[in-house]
Amino acid sequence: MSIQIFPFCAVVLSVSVGAAWADTPRIVTDIPPVHSLTARVMEGVGTPDLLVDGATSPHDFALRPSQAAALAEADLVIWVGEALTPALAGSMSALAERAELVELMAVEGAVTHAYRESVGGDHDHDHDHAADHGDDTAHDHDSHAHDDHDHDAHETAAHETAAHDDHHHDHDHSGMDPHGWLDPANAILWTGVIADRLADMDPANAAVYQANARAAEAELTQLQAEIAERFGAGVQPQFVVFHDAYQYFETAFGLAPIGAISLSEAEAPSAARVAEIRDRIGGLGAICVFAEPQFDPRIVAAVTEDTPARTAVIDPLGAQLEPGPELYPALMRAMTESFASCG
Repeated sequence: MSIQIFPFCAVVLSVSVGAAWADTPRIVTDIPPVHSLTARVMEGVGTPDLLVDGATSPHDFALRPSQAAALAEADLVIWVGEALTPALAGSMSALAERAELVELMAVEGAVTHAYRESVGGDHDHDHDHAADHGDDTAHDHDSHAHDDHDHDAHETAAHETAAHDDHHHDHDHSGMDPHGWLDPANAILWTGVIADRLADMDPANAAVYQANARAAEAELTQLQAEIAERFGAGVQPQFVVFHDAYQYFETAFGLAPIGAISLSEAEAPSAARVAEIRDRIGGLGAICVFAEPQFDPRIVAAVTEDTPARTAVIDPLGAQLEPGPELYPALMRAMTESFASCG
């Protein structure tokens, strides 16, 4: 098993990988699910720092001074990768000079998926940014007419969110989808990787890290089987997601979304896109449309207006959960129930 490790400044990295630490190494993690896996491995020894709380979209994350200080003092940073939190890449190279980095999506054996060009019945996501941000001259609205119903308030919500996200125009929705923690197979793999890395850095506590990892891997394997059983009894959810963040979960457990309101979390849907999805939902009957705590709920309200669709919140980061060792399994169980309730 290999780990992609980047010493940012070899000159100042004064402690070798195998050397004993006088104190527990300072560990910094990016998002709550990664923090949870790391905290489980570190139980009885220490607690990792968390940079991105669950209420914040990782793509929009910006460091506060206290978080910058944590990076500057870090011995090891464990993160999903630049595709999820692009702002962290430059910050770590500038601030975490003495730290080593474990990029989880680059770990050998990790399950990876490329970003999807479309979701469910979605087509033609290659329209330009003028259409994405509500420019009527760049997109034909005729096919999305809704009799004489006035959707101005919802179009305003879509336009306001689009304007708020103008700084994301250069986001490249291609390459590897970084939401890999939503496949428990990756969580199991990463738990072992985290334990091995910590054991190398902190030999005095190596036995604790390894024992915690073995117990956690057994727990996660049971969780994986539990979720598979939940969807193995003919449960076929009919759902639309806010953005295309769930293909790791969907692929692992045989689910198929009908569509996504926004293909990318970095770009708000245009008014035309909202109308398009609303039309499709209206013809499908009673399905679920999932909102997320990190995004504007008015957009989901616009999509489900005048349709029989139900709405619910699904949370891939654990915004409503207490950070710590129990967050990851709680997050996955809550997500399972949200999807299964649409069956």
